[in-house]
Amino acid sequence: MTDNVHARPSGLRMPAEWERHRATWLAWPHHEPDWPGKMGPIPWVYAEIARVLHRHEQVEILCHDDAVRADAEMALRAHGVDPAGYRLHIVPNDRVWLRDSAPTGVVDEQGRVHMVNWRFNAWAKYPDHLNDQRVGEAIAKIAGLPRLVPTRPDNGEPVVLEGGAIETNGSGLFLVTEECLLSHVQERNPGLTREGYEQVFRDWLGVRETIWLGEGCIGDDTHGHVDDIARFVSADTIVLAHEEDPADENHARSLDNLKRLEAISGSPSVGPLRIVTLPFPRPVFMNGERLPASYANFYIANGVVAVPTFNDPNDRVALNTLAELMPDRTVVGIHAVDLVWGLGTLHCLSQQEPA
Repeated sequence: MTDNVHARPSGLRMPAEWERHRATWLAWPHHEPDWPGKMGPIPWVYAEIARVLHRHEQVEILCHDDAVRADAEMALRAHGVDPAGYRLHIVPNDRVWLRDSAPTGVVDEQGRVHMVNWRFNAWAKYPDHLNDQRVGEAIAKIAGLPRLVPTRPDNGEPVVLEGGAIETNGSGLFLVTEECLLSHVQERNPGLTREGYEQVFRDWLGVRETIWLGEGCIGDDTHGHVDDIARFVSADTIVLAHEEDPADENHARSLDNLKRLEAISGSPSVGPLRIVTLPFPRPVFMNGERLPASYANFYIANGVVAVPTFNDPNDRVALNTLAELMPDRTVVGIHAVDLVWGLGTLHCLSQQEPA
């Protein structure tokens, strides 16, 4: 990865998701093994996501090839998505989880946007990621933005990281999980320590304090992404997915994370935090497999919050909670029971480009 790679400017900062976007990036679904036996409805879910988003910001959509582009055009037209609100780009890709394969938008001291292009290795789990490794380069080129390739402080190698593993309030606080970044299972950067990660976050994302949670949710194919369990909705407010039922496997995990947040709230390095719990939906199973169904995988765009829903009574609780926390935005539920069979939902498939 050498094309259009720039030196790191000083004063980089990763904006919070609620800060102004120029665009949202999506990739049109085409890889049937991601939704085995259920691929049929997935493009229609994507068309609905684009319909919701394009009224508030530009939607940039990667299409694997001409056939996928034609499918996208047909579905978007059927859902009444205004062609002025989106653009389709032929960019080969293996999977469509752009939160993880696409670059992270940051701003420098002058407010100029740069793309931080992490190395992507398919969650240290799957072999088919050679196209996805080049997605960051393609997006930076289409957007006309400088591309930055972060390197490890210990050995100078590119940093392997996914956007779903990190969460910021845009003001120096950062959420990650030990399960994802420090476990030897699906290990992204063998040998990189807790302190090493914190140095990377300071240098490339403007992080002042990294808050380490424990484990992610049950069924998470990424082994602990934070965006399924804990999200900032303001500079001092975190929503945490919390399972009340002691018999559920998510209970002990979410209780541990709640205690960690409560323990650090008010500390000199963090300041007071408002911690608001979101319920989990009922356990969602497919072919006997527990899926990572979580309301915390919402996506904040300009003027709107898209929230995954699961045909569950807690859908209403989650939507109302988020609407109260973000009164300046319209909160829209998007049916995700089919989508989550791909082991991710709305936040996993989207990536914002800061304005």
